[in-house]
Amino acid sequence: MKKIGRETLFITTSKFNPRNGEAAFVRLSDGRICHAFTEYYSEEWDDHGTARISACYSSDEGETWTTPEILLEKDEKAQNYMSPCLFRMSNGELGFEYLRKEVIEDGTVTCMPWFRSSSDEGKTWSKAVPCTDEVGYYCAINDGCMVDSLGRIWVPLAFHGASHDSFGRSGFSYTKFKSGVVQFAVSDDCGKTWTKLPYTIESPFDDNVGFAEPGIHEYEDGTLWTYCRTNYGFQYQSFSQNRGESWTPAEPNFLFMSPDAPMRVKRVENMTLAVFNPRSFCHVGQNRETMSGIRRTPILCAVSYDGGKSFDGTAKTFVDKEFRVFEENCYMLEDDESDSYCYPAVIGVRDGFLVSYYHSNGTDRRLNCTKVVKVEFSEINQ
Repeated sequence: MKKIGRETLFITTSKFNPRNGEAAFVRLSDGRICHAFTEYYSEEWDDHGTARISACYSSDEGETWTTPEILLEKDEKAQNYMSPCLFRMSNGELGFEYLRKEVIEDGTVTCMPWFRSSSDEGKTWSKAVPCTDEVGYYCAINDGCMVDSLGRIWVPLAFHGASHDSFGRSGFSYTKFKSGVVQFAVSDDCGKTWTKLPYTIESPFDDNVGFAEPGIHEYEDGTLWTYCRTNYGFQYQSFSQNRGESWTPAEPNFLFMSPDAPMRVKRVENMTLAVFNPRSFCHVGQNRETMSGIRRTPILCAVSYDGGKSFDGTAKTFVDKEFRVFEENCYMLEDDESDSYCYPAVIGVRDGFLVSYYHSNGTDRRLNCTKVVKVEFSEINQ
């Protein structure tokens, strides 16, 4: 498999900056590219550690970058801000969705999606608005929002209970609650008001794992495709033909074998890209890391030339043509399996595209440094 891309940015860590990641890109009106990421700035690097959203900028299509600076500092009551999504809305302004964690009275943690907008290209941001009024612990993935062809903003969410303890466990009794339920917050007025759609997508298994960190993609015919991180060995998926009013039952996408790690799908020029880890979990061996996770390695970029339809995974055996064509259009972003790579973000540039992701940088912490690679269109077989 051909390896593509070259490093243009690597944001390292230190004692009081133990983690940098979960990034998003957006192009500004002056042509610069903003790369926003979660910056942890205490000695704690876990998901509930102190963090804000910082950013660096490129004026030369991702070749060089400015020194990181604070984009959005957390408020005093928040534990952290993390997992940014930046996007251009139908009114021309910037949209900014992120997660806000807060320790509540019983000592557990809530995680809520919040939204702000900017009419001056990110110099200032509007007052924060929650994407849902129902307080709980929601996972929304970085770079995971979508503005569809009608201008609706989509924030895919996985609901994991009323709150979590400091170890990430649900505050609900599992006898009363099914974890990892996919929901969608949407806005039809550029983020001024939000609605949570009533239809939900649940795991077909009777367990306490469920789905996590869903993404969403719109096909050219208006069909919506959502895909989810799971602990079942594959990305799971569901489809909607009616703008999210109902969804097909969730099932595995056999093209995207995956560990318990998120995938990112983005349209760039005439290509639809899927960035993912292609190796599933393994119950034997010691290929594990801090936070008891399976190593997320290597990381691939799959290319579709039909708007992503060839990613739907309808073939059921590996002898089908679908799998051969899929493999022929997969490229390796990282092939050193001694490191881990996860939480990708993607943006197109004039001569190719950029991909940002976590890089373990020789440690057992898969959530460590941030790396940006640039892939030129000439590297892809078109």
